[in-house]
Amino acid sequence: MAKRNVIWRRSATEWAVRSAIAAALAALGYVSVAHTLAYSQRFTDAVHAHALSPHDGRITALMAQHLAGVDATPADRIEADRLARVALRQDPTVVIAASTLGLDAQARGDTAEARRLFSYAATLSRRDLQTQLWAIEDAVGRGDVKRALHHYDIALRTSRGAPALLYPVMAAAIVNPDVRAAMAHILAARPPWGGFFIDFVSGNGGDARSTASLLLMLRGAGVLISDDANATMVNTLATRGSMADAWNYYAAIHAGVDRRASRDGRFAATGTPSLFDWVLIEEPGTSVSIQRGENGGMLDFAASSGIGGTLLRQVQLLPPGRYILEGHSEGIDQPVESRPYWMLTCRDNGRELGRVAMTNSAESNGRFGGVINLPLGCPEQILALIARPSDAVSGMSGQIDQVKLRPISAMDSNR
Repeated sequence: MAKRNVIWRRSATEWAVRSAIAAALAALGYVSVAHTLAYSQRFTDAVHAHALSPHDGRITALMAQHLAGVDATPADRIEADRLARVALRQDPTVVIAASTLGLDAQARGDTAEARRLFSYAATLSRRDLQTQLWAIEDAVGRGDVKRALHHYDIALRTSRGAPALLYPVMAAAIVNPDVRAAMAHILAARPPWGGFFIDFVSGNGGDARSTASLLLMLRGAGVLISDDANATMVNTLATRGSMADAWNYYAAIHAGVDRRASRDGRFAATGTPSLFDWVLIEEPGTSVSIQRGENGGMLDFAASSGIGGTLLRQVQLLPPGRYILEGHSEGIDQPVESRPYWMLTCRDNGRELGRVAMTNSAESNGRFGGVINLPLGCPEQILALIARPSDAVSGMSGQIDQVKLRPISAMDSNR
């Protein structure tokens, strides 16, 4: 009997221990689940996350940041300060808590304390965007362009959200020559964000001429400007600045171009075209492409039966005078009324200035040509290849491997 009582007492003790362990594990499980849930909600619902896990310094700091938002009342900022200090006691490395205290100090007008707190935040991490944004504003307020751009650089290197915030501000700021020169210096070092910013600013700069000046400075420093950025810059200058500015930029990046003649007569250019390059026009029922080879390229075009329209165009800035358009084709075999032709029009009002009809490729060994007289009063023109509707079942097709519009010379007159 005594032995049985010992066994019973030992069994009861074991059950008590097991129950205590189970209760402890259940409590730990609850805490673990609560913390996991709180951490998953820390960015979307800081209030609930803090209620679930009030002892986590990172979550407490996010709660403080939540209270210190743009619409914070004085009472909100007092509570945000308290929570931020609690967060730093819970975890002295929480940068968000330090930057929140810095923002609240700045809101009270205590710039010296704000600088001290943001300096501490910066020693904790360079990746906190709020810290870098404050440093930028502080440097701008003191007129320190170099320091401001230094913090722009840090923010763009360390924060995925920085480009959306900072690119538009930087694009607008380059109208200032000092900012432009300092920015060119930073971009010349080829930071990882540089190419993306160049592509952005080429079409979104606050002042197109200032943007073009920056890109040319970078080009002079050996920085590669993408074809997309160059084409966008030319087109932006044409629409926001002037056609003369657009041409000057185009000429600066294309050595040897002559505004008195068309360009890329052998269709050899690659990359994104600007308005001064050949621009392909595809409309329903037509197709057009440039097939490039080792010694140039070839324009390949086709139009379905009964379909016509513009296939290709290039903006010109020709001075008044007499011009000759000449080239070479393959594969064109149409009656006179269905052959494609080249037309020069005035860009501002679409007035036709002249046209050159193409011959069938079997004639004159594929050569075609004609004269266009350009009068006064039209400084900007469009040279275009036009397809006429064809009654043939197969429609119209052909290739052009050479074409150029240029001033008539004395040699041409003596032919």
